[in-house]
Amino acid sequence: MTTDGELSASTASEARPALREGLTGEILLPGDEHEQRRQEARVRRGFVGTLKRALRHIPFMEDVVASYHCALDPRTPTASRGILLAALAYFVLPFDAIPDFLAGIGFADDAAVLMAAFTAVRSNIRPEHYEKARRTLEENVGEEPRAV
Repeated sequence: MTTDGELSASTASEARPALREGLTGEILLPGDEHEQRRQEARVRRGFVGTLKRALRHIPFMEDVVASYHCALDPRTPTASRGILLAALAYFVLPFDAIPDFLAGIGFADDAAVLMAAFTAVRSNIRPEHYEKARRTLEENVGEEPRAV
């Protein structure tokens, strides 16, 4: 972890194997159609606000926002949409395994869940999702996406 509380890319990559094993069967279940609709509504309501709060703490935010656009794309396969919606719903919840308001570590669990989901479905995230992600970041936070 860096001194300003930002999750380093190496910390996120070290967490990936354990997360894929532990979280894929718990948090990242794609869910049935009803559950996916419920999660999509939650994600749509809370995504931009959480994005603004998490921007300094998650170094791969452009991938997160591209994942958001991929999850909302009806052309994305159902299982991939479900995994992304589950991870994004976890991201927008303010009270999860590590509450987001805890300085320096609050978004560490969110980053790990998002990285696991992104890794699982990255082949479904298309260039147009990244284009939308860049526009979303510019419009909502006024910043250029950061490269990791």
